[in-house]
Amino acid sequence: MRRAPRNLQVTCDHQGLTHFGGVFFFHEFMRVLQLRHALSRLTYPRRNHQYSLSQMILALLYPIVLGLDRLETASLLRSNGTFQYLIGLPNFPDPQTLRRFILQAPLSFFEQLRRVNDRLLQYFIHLPAARSRLIFDFDSTVLTVFGHQEQASVGYNPHYRGKRSYHPLLCMEANSSYLWGLPLRPGRAITWDGSLEMLDHGLGYRTSRVREVRVRADSGFGYEPVLKQLEDRSVQYAVVARLSRVVKRFLPGLDYQPLNPRWEAAEFEHRLWGWSRARRFVVLRRLLEPDEPQPTLFLLGRYLYRAWNTNLALTPAGVWHFYEGRGAIEPRIAELRQDFALRKIPTHSFAANAIFFEIIRLAYNLVTAFQRLCLPEAWQNLTLQQLRYKLFLLPGELTRPQNRPVLRLTDSQYVQNLIDTILSNVYKLQPITG
Repeated sequence: MRRAPRNLQVTCDHQGLTHFGGVFFFHEFMRVLQLRHALSRLTYPRRNHQYSLSQMILALLYPIVLGLDRLETASLLRSNGTFQYLIGLPNFPDPQTLRRFILQAPLSFFEQLRRVNDRLLQYFIHLPAARSRLIFDFDSTVLTVFGHQEQASVGYNPHYRGKRSYHPLLCMEANSSYLWGLPLRPGRAITWDGSLEMLDHGLGYRTSRVREVRVRADSGFGYEPVLKQLEDRSVQYAVVARLSRVVKRFLPGLDYQPLNPRWEAAEFEHRLWGWSRARRFVVLRRLLEPDEPQPTLFLLGRYLYRAWNTNLALTPAGVWHFYEGRGAIEPRIAELRQDFALRKIPTHSFAANAIFFEIIRLAYNLVTAFQRLCLPEAWQNLTLQQLRYKLFLLPGELTRPQNRPVLRLTDSQYVQNLIDTILSNVYKLQPITG
């Protein structure tokens, strides 16, 4: 058995090592897209010009991607000269500089940053092939705060009852998993509050190639203003129906047809009070098992019920299976909360936090596009945490033989093949235009 070394000397004088050797490939992806050029078009009058506007945004973005959730933790990158060289920064800003950057940003900066995000989505959504149908999933999440953040208030908070929180809204495109919107809202915001504006904003970027838009949402969005706007915009939808007392009276007397050995379905049209028109209801039910625990679905007599409002030209079974695809948004929300610093509210200012959320959205969409367009198929569904351990956190050494920079990674044929695949896919991309 080989013995461990006894006289090993440890020094801390190597200038070329980094924990984040694999992040170079993500940076190369953004360089080919000319993301810095797109960010340089933003306007933000500042007195301190040590860092350009694009450098400041990337300095906020990279810690999110690398798992350094808080601005204070990002200070670890200040001593990593090799990382700074790989991503093209002269040095890394200190946490107070980053915090002042978002705190002092003008109100117009949020809209400018959102337009950059939208332009990226218009580019990514039609890669690697053009899309003619988009499916938007709407949801919301609760972010508990433990300070005195502006507009944080006590509202719906199932995990920390009575604690102040924010209640951001999310809109995600189902087939690509791109984040179409992430507006920050006060803690007392009702579920669908802000969805009309976000829907208007998202559909405003619908191109001629997109012929059909569909929306899926839970019962928190099943209100007349939301449904009417969807219909006015020629959007097809399946929204969980709000089971009022009037609707419940209809359920037992419907003509149910079996769908499978457990579920049976029926449908009817009804105009609820306050609605501008009658709408289609699709209802499913099944018998409650004798030993089944307390259900989360609506229970009436011996049956469990599920119901949707929809204008889809599908059978009840088709509406059911279409809506079931919405379940994919839940792990994505969990990934945003855990891996993309969504829970780490950086400042006391509501406007500054809203800008930080747009940077999170930018980071999320860039990572998702990098996975979809540049990584092997087996890596398409990795979470950001898995992607960090497999790629971004590859240790690297920067050397300069004959005064030419060389990034040395681990001696592995698997890593070499992976790098060849990534770079081959990256260099096939075209810069962002428009």
